[in-house]
Amino acid sequence: MDHFSTTRLTAERLNESHLADLVTLHLDAEVSRYLGGVRAPEVTKTYLATNMAHWDQHGFGLWTLRTKEGAFAGRAGIRHILVDDIDEIEISYAFTRACWGRGFASEIATALTEIGLSKLALASLIGIVYAGNVASRRVLEKSNYLLERSTIRHGNDVVIYRKRR
Repeated sequence: MDHFSTTRLTAERLNESHLADLVTLHLDAEVSRYLGGVRAPEVTKTYLATNMAHWDQHGFGLWTLRTKEGAFAGRAGIRHILVDDIDEIEISYAFTRACWGRGFASEIATALTEIGLSKLALASLIGIVYAGNVASRRVLEKSNYLLERSTIRHGNDVVIYRKRR
């Protein structure tokens, strides 16, 4: 599933041509505040390579997002992630500040959940959110994810939400 679209967004499988947009996204301190901090361009380049390899290995992964008008909106995806030594599959999303407060996160969370649970027939999906990220927690709650537990991840307090098929 290299491409998909929602009402207001188009998604394209992550590839090398997306590096510049991702670097800009990851250099924004406000955007990166809940993503583990600002990432240097070299770190984003490694991130891109890792996530492209995820596609090759699992047949799903991250997409870049554009508004219907063609503007870069962010990234989102479904990927394997190790949480407390358990292989989980998470949905994730990060948007440019220009896209905040417009309902895009809820729109993409709904789409990712449908893809993961229905099209990919995964047993469950999680969302990992910094405990203080009230907006992202609300997105998952609106998508009917249930708060499962709290944990520490990379030195930060996070909460884990889950939705089962």
